[in-house]
Amino acid sequence: MPKIDAYELEILTAFEKGQLKSVATKAELAKFKAAARATAIKDRRVNIRLSSGDLNDIQVRALEEGVPYQTLIASVLHKYVTGRLAEPQAIQQPRRPVTKRRTPSGS
Repeated sequence: MPKIDAYELEILTAFEKGQLKSVATKAELAKFKAAARATAIKDRRVNIRLSSGDLNDIQVRALEEGVPYQTLIASVLHKYVTGRLAEPQAIQQPRRPVTKRRTPSGS
């Protein structure tokens, strides 16, 4: 178990004693429960082909994250289709204005 500091220990103790109260409204709880159910439902099977290198990299990343590799793949796909997968921002060079070249006359 990872080490915890005094503040975390205080929270854990209060939780174990049942001293913590939820601040979420019933509407918020219903929304969170519906989102959790929708995310957790896996009612379709998909087969895909990946390169050996990509699969190995995915499996390594999954080990680092502490999740099964298929769960990691499903999570990445879910984030992509919901628009929550952020791509690293590439540094873009300012574009030079496009100028037309003149052709020599008489050609």
